[in-house]
Amino acid sequence: MAIVRFNPFFGPSWLRPLNWDDEQEWPELTMTEGLNVFEEDNKVVVEAAVPGIPEEKVDITYEDGVLTISGKQEEHEEEKKKNRVVHKMQRVSSFSYTTYLPRAIDEKNIEATVKDGVVRITAPVADAVKAKKILIKKSK
Repeated sequence: MAIVRFNPFFGPSWLRPLNWDDEQEWPELTMTEGLNVFEEDNKVVVEAAVPGIPEEKVDITYEDGVLTISGKQEEHEEEKKKNRVVHKMQRVSSFSYTTYLPRAIDEKNIEATVKDGVVRITAPVADAVKAKKILIKKSK
């Protein structure tokens, strides 16, 4: 029989701590998704969700087979009345994706576009790793 470590956020209700009742709301668990990596017509394509971030705030780097997409935007709002701050808001939106690409690519021909909150990066597969047809010679 395997030993299973207790996790209060998963499992049957009898495993929950005694001070929590069924009517009390459990903490919301979130998972950040939004990165797709696939191949299309001898190209490696990466799509990453970047909602609300303008394209000039998105940074893309590629080094040793690792692609990193990141960005950050800050908004500040302050309302003053008679030299007093009545309302102050600061909103920071940021993201960071890091992934290995499935195949070697031609680093000189990487292209990136942003449309409707999605960064699309395309890079042709390197000639060295493309499939090659091997001719069969007739045996004597």
